[in-house]
Amino acid sequence: MNFLKEIERRRTFGIISHPDAGKTTLTEKLLLFGGAIQEAGAVKNNKIKKGATSDFMEIERQRGISVATSVLAFIYKNKKINILDTPGHKDFAEDTFRTLTAVDSVIVVIDVAKGVEPQTEKLVEVCRMRSIPMLVFINKLDREGKDAFDLLDEVEQKLGLTVTPMSFPIGMGYDFKGIYNIWEKKLNLFSGDNKTSISEGIEFDDLANPKLDEIIGETAAETLREEVELVSEVYPTFDSAQYLEGKLQPVFFGSALNNFGVKELLDAFIEIAPSPQPKKAEERLVDSKEEKLTGFVFKIHANMDPKHRDRLAFIKIVSGVFRRNSPYLHVRNGKKVKFSSPNAFFAEKKEIVDESFPGDIVGIHDTGNFKIGDTLTEGEQLNFKGIPSFSPEHFRYVNNADPMKSKQLYKGLDQLMDEGVAQLFTLDMNGRRVIGTVGALQYEVIQYRLEHEYGAKCTYENLQVHKACWVEPEDAKNDEFKDFKRVKQRYLAKDKQGQLVFLADSAFTIQMTQSKYPTVKLHFTSEFKNN
Repeated sequence: MNFLKEIERRRTFGIISHPDAGKTTLTEKLLLFGGAIQEAGAVKNNKIKKGATSDFMEIERQRGISVATSVLAFIYKNKKINILDTPGHKDFAEDTFRTLTAVDSVIVVIDVAKGVEPQTEKLVEVCRMRSIPMLVFINKLDREGKDAFDLLDEVEQKLGLTVTPMSFPIGMGYDFKGIYNIWEKKLNLFSGDNKTSISEGIEFDDLANPKLDEIIGETAAETLREEVELVSEVYPTFDSAQYLEGKLQPVFFGSALNNFGVKELLDAFIEIAPSPQPKKAEERLVDSKEEKLTGFVFKIHANMDPKHRDRLAFIKIVSGVFRRNSPYLHVRNGKKVKFSSPNAFFAEKKEIVDESFPGDIVGIHDTGNFKIGDTLTEGEQLNFKGIPSFSPEHFRYVNNADPMKSKQLYKGLDQLMDEGVAQLFTLDMNGRRVIGTVGALQYEVIQYRLEHEYGAKCTYENLQVHKACWVEPEDAKNDEFKDFKRVKQRYLAKDKQGQLVFLADSAFTIQMTQSKYPTVKLHFTSEFKNN
């Protein structure tokens, strides 16, 4: 086993988009090529699968949306591919933002009819901030949609990207004939009935060849020649270094539902996408080729198997080899831990693995020791950065609806908050619990899961809070901070990590507080601190 070769073989990426752009469908089709469909607490779109493997996501089945990130892996052309399929729904954006800390590159899915949508803009901004290499897939070409050049302009203007088309559509919707693959100089004809099979392309390195007119008709052939020529004049040619630096984004066209254009995307992707990259820790930059193990928890999922009440912590391996039954340092706890049954999500099933390499995602059974952002090492004190907890936008008191089940309610809340589904604040004044979420849909998910997984019932009561601000005094002993605490006592709470939080009722209040108490800093995100 060659350690460096194993790293080179791996591609770990996320798929992001606005809900309904076809992200889950694309994931399913990518798995078709690897001959693997494996679910890890994720629920596939109800149009494709009759039902999900995890019952807790009944809500997903009813609504046909994904609300949890799934981890999937398969082998394709001797490359080990790890996909993190993310929820598109804005109420679950936090899960997606965290997932982006664990990927080396991203595929952005755009709906041909709707173009660039708000949620896509937000997610791409995060990728741009972190210079993550992005590849764009324009989906649903078998439906009527926007003109290809208009779409490319929209992607450039709205998302601030520099694009280079690697394939180009021949017609669209009703008269969609196929795709010309600029990258491989191949023609792919669309038949519309190959949803489950894989179609082969026709080699076509010279578009001037009159044979093209025979195959797709004179008008379509003429249009294609003109458009491909225009592409070569207007857009930069693909440059690998620029792409890897996040400065150039290749674009592919296709229809995931009809399994069309997906192979081209995958073939180019495994060739150009980066293998596992170095990652910044607070102390130093960790290179993926280092021999000593480092990894971090980017997601926790409770009750993946409803019969066993188990929690899985998802760990992204950054460097070294993760070995089963080897002791590793849990940096925040300062304790050594061993794992007898680490899971990899592979092919058709979840299986126990003996070794995992940088880029891999390992699922570890957790009894409550892990929090999001925790680091594992072989002894070094390291903390990986950049796993944020955003200020929620919705706040509600949570009340126990069944006094006999208060123990179950608190246990349930505790575990669900560890997953990062929402945030729990406890008011200093009276100890009442407040749940803060990024989107209103999360309240339904919490209520449903508390009842079905923990046997506890809760009700909510609205609370007028504009934003949660994490409080950082310059000096905890000075009079200004004491005065702040006295005056704002009713609005102060602790988060789950015990950090002080000010629940401000309006933007005006925040402004006034900042000018009145200049030495008390207010933050709108809390990087998960290890305290």
